[in-house]
Amino acid sequence: MTTQLRRTKSAAVAGLCALALGLAACSGSDTPADESKPLPTVTGNPAVTLDVFAPQAADWNLSTNDFTQKVKKQFNISFKWQTSTFDGGPAKEKRQISLASGDYPDLYLLIPWVDQFTPAELMKLGNQGVLVPLNQLIDQYGPNIKKALDAEPEWKAMATAPDGKIYGMPQWVDCYHCSYQGKLWMNTAWLKKLGLEQPKTTEDMRKVLQAFKTQDPNGNGKADEIPLSASVRDALIPYFMNAFIYDPQGTSGNNNSTLVLKDGKVDMQANKDGWREGLAYLNSLYKEGLIDKGAFTQNPDALQQQGDSGKAPLLGSAAVLHLGIAVSNLPDGRQKQYDAVPPLTGPQGVNHTGYNFPSAPGATFVLTNKATQEEQIQAIKLLDYIFTDEGQMNAFWGTEGKTWKRPEAGDVALDKSLKPTYKVIPQPEGGTPPNSGWQALAQYNNTEKYRNSEAIATDIYSPSGYERRLFEATKLYEGKEDKSLIYPYWKVWIDPTLAGEVATLQTNIENYVQQNSLQFITGSKNIDSDWDAYVKGLEGLGLKRYLEIQQAAYDKMPNK
Repeated sequence: MTTQLRRTKSAAVAGLCALALGLAACSGSDTPADESKPLPTVTGNPAVTLDVFAPQAADWNLSTNDFTQKVKKQFNISFKWQTSTFDGGPAKEKRQISLASGDYPDLYLLIPWVDQFTPAELMKLGNQGVLVPLNQLIDQYGPNIKKALDAEPEWKAMATAPDGKIYGMPQWVDCYHCSYQGKLWMNTAWLKKLGLEQPKTTEDMRKVLQAFKTQDPNGNGKADEIPLSASVRDALIPYFMNAFIYDPQGTSGNNNSTLVLKDGKVDMQANKDGWREGLAYLNSLYKEGLIDKGAFTQNPDALQQQGDSGKAPLLGSAAVLHLGIAVSNLPDGRQKQYDAVPPLTGPQGVNHTGYNFPSAPGATFVLTNKATQEEQIQAIKLLDYIFTDEGQMNAFWGTEGKTWKRPEAGDVALDKSLKPTYKVIPQPEGGTPPNSGWQALAQYNNTEKYRNSEAIATDIYSPSGYERRLFEATKLYEGKEDKSLIYPYWKVWIDPTLAGEVATLQTNIENYVQQNSLQFITGSKNIDSDWDAYVKGLEGLGLKRYLEIQQAAYDKMPNK
């Protein structure tokens, strides 16, 4: 079949498919891939052209990118790029439209936090024959991929559907500081000026925030201090809620669920007494004017403007994954004033932090039935190269000597017990981005050892020591998670026939929890008189059914 014929789809068929499936998928082939037949043995790298759908940052050019040019020569691959932006909403819409139209690419190369395929989408599209299972390709042409999956059972479980097929490759990003997202960063200089210590309890926190509000810690003679803030992406609730009840929610948009596992039974936290107590505490802070009114509605840019504004700092503390989200690396050095505050202890002695699995379930590397066998093989060879040490360096960071280099004498690895293996070359601020690597498009075999072997400056308050600052701060949170309650959502596969129902239930329940939590905190709902109605509302949204489906999926999960 010629390339032209392979890519042709009648408007009538595409239209019928779109009407039948919505923006789900329309197969570009009448038959799914036959995995019973061995793949041909291909020696060398025959010339192929891959149609690739990928997000592209505003300052990137994937066509002229250094790594694109490198693999074009190395694997004899030409690329035809179909790009979206890093804005998740439009990116998802464009990806769905490409599927519904029937004119989808050979390969989707995505980023988890922009818009990757969900496990439910993988199962649905895989069963329709739209996606090519990768098992045989990996077995024959992906030795480094196979080795990596075998070395990380959690990764293999996350990648493998219940039918045993790998419909797409998820990224493995063993990010230590990302695993404990509910951090709080506080202005230590303000504490010292006011003769205060870092708060250890929820009541300590109240007293500190009151002092920030009333005692002019920035010394400008104005009552302009913002004691505590956050944003819609880096949520404020998890850090504080964990002083009352274990809250597994993330603060970077990748886990809005309060699902937990209690003695093998799936449950949720947002209808429990501890959750109510946490909301009541936050409401008391809000009523005293200690929480910025924009903390629950502003975007990250607005939060950073609060941190960067004023000749003297205005922001006392912020609940963010890492400080740079709230305070930039400014010439006045104010970013050096902030340090992480360990988890607080609540009135009942609860002292937790949430654990977030650092890799997102789903897939970012997805081959479709539009790709010929030769194209599939070349694509897997490319991915397999990215799984090597050399390939990972070139794919993520870019060209050696331009964006990264070998360590020098005296360099220290992020984990001081490891030998440093690479060092990033800082780029001048305000200069033209190097357009050298694929960065997050190629962040696959990102193991703990690899990440922690990066040479990082030992001064944690210097720009080049920032990663070490996060590393050291995270040690304050590690181990405070309640391991007995962690629900392994990242390797739970929902029955694809129930995927639509689950997606609706999950969206409705999570939105309801979020909206009502904010209403209780801001006082538009009364925690005493409206709580029972809130709990009944959850039941009315189908919470029982939602937990039943999650439980059934968990029970089928192998190697619990």
